[in-house]
Amino acid sequence: MDHWQKSSYSGEGDGNECVEIANSPTHVSIRDSKAPTRATLTLPAPTFTTFINALKNTPTTQ
Repeated sequence: MDHWQKSSYSGEGDGNECVEIANSPTHVSIRDSKAPTRATLTLPAPTFTTFINALKNTPTTQ
C-alpha cells in the first residue's frame, strides 16, 4: 500500500487544493487530492525527476 503525501503548499482549510504523491525506489504515483479514489499517474522515478525539473524551469504567467 502506498503512503500518500500532500504538499506543504496545499492551501487553506483541509488542504484539498493539490496533488498527492506516493513514492518507492522505482516509481512515483501522483493523484488529485480532491478525488483520491480516481485514477493515478505512475511514472518511473527518473522520469518524475525530469518532469519536476521541467516544471521548475517553466516560466509562470500571471
